[in-house]
Amino acid sequence: MSGFKSGHVAIAGWTNVGKSTLLNRLVGEKIAAVANVPQTTRHRITGVLTLRDRGQIVFVDTPGFHHPRERMNRLMVDAARGTLTDVDLVLLVVDAERGPGRGDAEVAGIVAASGTPAIAVLNKVDLVQPKSKLLPWLKRAIEEWKCVEVVPVSAATGDGCDLLIERVLAHLPEGEAMFPDDFLTDQPERMLVAEWVRERILVHTREEIPHAAAV
Repeated sequence: MSGFKSGHVAIAGWTNVGKSTLLNRLVGEKIAAVANVPQTTRHRITGVLTLRDRGQIVFVDTPGFHHPRERMNRLMVDAARGTLTDVDLVLLVVDAERGPGRGDAEVAGIVAASGTPAIAVLNKVDLVQPKSKLLPWLKRAIEEWKCVEVVPVSAATGDGCDLLIERVLAHLPEGEAMFPDDFLTDQPERMLVAEWVRERILVHTREEIPHAAAV
């Protein structure tokens, strides 16, 4: 249909900046495990948002970038890197409460080198006071990181997420839907349940169970 937008959008960033929380918020369903520990997401997770008569956004949540030491961690970073060249747009997520750091700049450089346009997403803005602290970060994302624009959001509260969806649609090409209207994710039910169980393990047994726990 004329004007219908369709494309793949990677959610990328340094570890523990709220990428999976953002994915769950944008698609309106919990499909990714969320825990306050680094590298909770270990593989690519696809979530599909279909907006009737307007477009279909295929979000791809990636493992957080970090400096890997173990083989599993190296595979996670490789998976995140590989996703950047397979999509139409990247959401470069930054923890606004913590402020952009060396890791964020490193990821921004990787995204820029991929040649894929990126929107900088300043997450957790509900925890930033005063909001004027965001101004230099907005400027940095445009001038240094070469992002096409910046959108402040709170994945936890939903603030700014509707605007983010609108801006994502604006940067996607016209095309047909790639999935049925009711399609949500490519993760099988067994995998989703396993991730939710692992999430609870990480939340409730932080001192007792190794972070490498699997279900």
